[in-house]
Parts: sequence; structure tokens; C-alpha cells
Amino acid sequence: MAKTDLKEKLRNLFSRFNFILFIYVLVIIAASVAEYLKGVKVFNRIEYTHYNNFVIFKQSFYNLIQGKNLYSAYPDLFWDYFKYSPAFALLFAPLAVLPDLAGLIIWNVLNGLVLFFAVRSLPHLSDKQKMLILWFILIELLTSVQNAQSNGLMAGLVLFTFTALEHKNENAAALFLSLSVFIKLFSGAAVLLALLYPRKWKFAGYFVLWSVVFTLLPLAVLSPDQLLELYKSWLQLLAADHTISQGLSVLGWLNTWFGWMVSKYAVVIAGAVVLLLSFLRKNRYEDSQFRLLVLASILIWMVIFNHKAESPTYIIAMTGIAIWYFMQPKQSGNFILLLLAFVFISLSPTDLFPAVIRRNLVTPYVLKAFPAILIWFRIQGQIFLDR
Repeated sequence: MAKTDLKEKLRNLFSRFNFILFIYVLVIIAASVAEYLKGVKVFNRIEYTHYNNFVIFKQSFYNLIQGKNLYSAYPDLFWDYFKYSPAFALLFAPLAVLPDLAGLIIWNVLNGLVLFFAVRSLPHLSDKQKMLILWFILIELLTSVQNAQSNGLMAGLVLFTFTALEHKNENAAALFLSLSVFIKLFSGAAVLLALLYPRKWKFAGYFVLWSVVFTLLPLAVLSPDQLLELYKSWLQLLAADHTISQGLSVLGWLNTWFGWMVSKYAVVIAGAVVLLLSFLRKNRYEDSQFRLLVLASILIWMVIFNHKAESPTYIIAMTGIAIWYFMQPKQSGNFILLLLAFVFISLSPTDLFPAVIRRNLVTPYVLKAFPAILIWFRIQGQIFLDR
């Protein structure tokens, strides 16, 4: 009887949003402090912190207000380049002025909270389904947090865009999506969600308006000429960056498995065509389950067709995978795919996964991307064939 009571109490505890929120915040704070305390690592004989991405964001705010080129190399400040918009550098101001530890914790908690509340806001899902999604993506969110990445925020903003469209709030939807695009351009794929709704042109108008706002926002600290030069430098960096990586993506998978050296543009165009074919099913637009499937497909597409996709980026894809699986009745085939995703996407970067397998199989053969690719094609099959 005592064991039964304990089991019931634990089930009730794990089925409360407040408890899940507590675990999210606790895990994120612990991970942030752990990264901060790791000290330094060395690249090219220069010491950098283990939270280098946060340092990039922070220092880029100061580079912005000092009129420097955001997109030049600053090896004395941080490793790698700043690849976000000038607006993002300005919006990072409240965190940039804080001590590193405080700013890092708040930044990571912000990413987790946006994703948590975005999942909780999703319509057409029960509380149980939302809780299962939140538990399922936690480990993957941790991977993103440990790298001080913005991917939890990105996933959350896309989900908020969907929820706002469902509630016919085109202004809010446009704000969320425009903000996400001015953080990472590849989230622009989510603009396709608007095609599912009758007031798509109203959304388009608001989206243009908010995009203009974020484009011009840095004029608060820059002259028009300085801002124009920044945008030119940003485009040059992105163009150069596009030629040097394959990432954990369809492109990387085709190369490592089959030796196919395919054009990046050809792969993205092919993926875009398959994604766009989803919108031929106009007779299903009024089906909420269909719209959720399209949302899941877009979230995964944003990652697997991104030649720069890294391990921390996969919180976006895993959110789509979780929505896809938990929104529908259980099927053994879907469960096998979910299990593959959990093992190779979420567990493979962790210490729970055998290092020898990760080193000799997962990394060289892009196995982190493979389950997401399989599931994306499975979702597309459901979109095309289900009635």
C-alpha cells in the first residue's frame, strides 16, 4: 500500500506544470553555473570561456554602441563570429551590462522559460500531452543551454507564432516570428504557417511592419550609413559562411553515408519543394491535427535543411518531433522512430552515451541528424496521405 501511495504521489507530482517549471529552472541554473565554473579552454593558443556564445552576444552589444563592425573577427574577445542581426546585439543590452554569471543564468533561463510557456500555450493538445512534450525535450534543451545558445528561444517564438495565428492574433504572430528571424534567419521558414489561415495578408502586413521596426531599431545608437555598412557586412559573412560547412543536416548525411557532394542550394530547394507540397492539401486546412503536423514539419525542416545545424540546434527539431509523436494515438512504428530520436539526438552528446560509439559512429556518420530526417519524411507522408 505504501509503495502504491508513493507511486501515485510521484505521478501526481510529475504531472504538474509548476513542478516541471521548477525542474526546468533548476536544471538550467545548475547547468549555467557549471559552465561558468569550468574556467577557460584554449583555441589557437588563446584562452576563452566555456560560455563563449554568451560572450559573443555580450561583447557584440558593446561593439555595436562603439560603432565597430559586428561581423569582424575579435579573437581577443571571443572565438568565432557574431552571426546575428544588429537588432539582436542591441536587444541584448539588459544582459550585456550584467556580470557574466548573472547574465548567463538569466539568458539561459529566458530560453527555457520561453520554450516552456510556448509549449504550454499550444492549442488542441491536452495538458498531459503538453507535459509529455516538456519532459521529452528537457535533455535536448540542456544541450542548448550548456552552449548558451538561442535555440530554445527560437523554438518558443515559432510555437508562440503558431498559437497566435490559431487565436487570430496576426499582430502578435508577426511580432514573434519577426523577432525570431532577426535572431536567426532560418526561422523565416515558419512564415509558411500563415498560409494555413484565411487572414494571411493581414499577417503579412504586420510582419513587414515589425521587420521594418527591427531593421531600423539599431538607429537608436548608429547613423544610417553605419547601419547600412553593418547589413552589408552581415550579408557578406553569411555568404562566406554558407560555403564552408555541411553540419548535422541532410547535406551532411548525404555526404557521409553516400559520398554525394550535392549543392547546398539544390538540397535546400528540394526540401523546400517537398515542404511546400504540404500546402496543396487545402481541404485539410481546417483540421487542427493537420496544422499541428505542419508545425512539427517546419520545426524539423528548419534544422535538417540548415547546413550550419549543430548539436545545440536540435532542440528546435526535437520540439517538432515531440509535438508530432504526442499529438496522435500511439503506433509502434512511430514509437521506434521516437526512441531512435531520443537515443541519437538527445542522449548521444551526453555522458550517458558510450563515448567510443559517439566518436566512431555518431559523429562521423551524422547519426544525430538521421532520426530527424526519417521522422520528417514520415510526417510528410502523413500530410500527403492521411485523410
